[in-house]
Amino acid sequence: MGGSVADPVERGFPHLETVREAITALYRRMSAESVRGFDTSVAPGDIAFADADDLYLGAQRVAGVMVRHLRLPEARVIVSFREMTHAANVELTAGPEYFVELNARFKEHRNDIGAALAHEVTHVWLHRLGLAFDGTPANEILTDTASTYLGAGWLLLDAFRQDALTSQKLGYLTPEEFGYVLAKRARLFGEDPAIWFTSPQAYEAYVRGREMAARDEEVPPLAGAPWLERRRYARDRRHGAGPGGAAYAFEPGDGAGLRVSFPCPTCRVRVRVPVRGHVRARCGLCGSIWPCDT
Repeated sequence: MGGSVADPVERGFPHLETVREAITALYRRMSAESVRGFDTSVAPGDIAFADADDLYLGAQRVAGVMVRHLRLPEARVIVSFREMTHAANVELTAGPEYFVELNARFKEHRNDIGAALAHEVTHVWLHRLGLAFDGTPANEILTDTASTYLGAGWLLLDAFRQDALTSQKLGYLTPEEFGYVLAKRARLFGEDPAIWFTSPQAYEAYVRGREMAARDEEVPPLAGAPWLERRRYARDRRHGAGPGGAAYAFEPGDGAGLRVSFPCPTCRVRVRVPVRGHVRARCGLCGSIWPCDT
């Protein structure tokens, strides 16, 4: 979607909990091994448009890149252009052919066709996977999150551009939320998506999202928690209960001991470990291992 500076882009993290739920849903539906199979992002060169490229052949080529990236070998995406309010639309059927309509303005903004197709082909992938959230807004957030976490959606953030007269953003996540998901992916696979950005506004949003993602790894009893949080945690541990709204919570363990639970920084499911000093907690869903000081 595009707009003017009089219609500012939503910023910050208003959909963060739904984004986190979407990451959890991916791990639950796919398995950790399947998620880790998407260790390579879509390369900028694979979706680039040269000035001499035919519009329709180029769009079909980019659609094929997204189909192969998301491992949809039996799906064929047919791309067309028309005047419409939204950026794009996909007709979800039983397949194997899927019809994607792109806003006619992409004829003049070919570099953003990859971003639009990343979102629409992910709709197809989720449809065939049988994964959906209730309600259109939540389902669109799931789509953006899945596309980004699996290596195609960095294009959606790079399509965010602003200047003194205009503003453009694609997708339903805020720029910072796209940055958050990209940072979670970068932490998982050790990649640096910042080198692909052509938009300075996209890079700035990624940095803010990366800061938010880093905080997920600073929640007690994780060993990376800052001193002040550790001090608060020790006080709560003495009372056997965390304060309202705390990410961690204490509960009775075996015998007279306590257990503490906290959200896994990778997949966001709750990890439970006994309160007994230094331990290494392994998440049962995604397999991540986290040093803790319980």
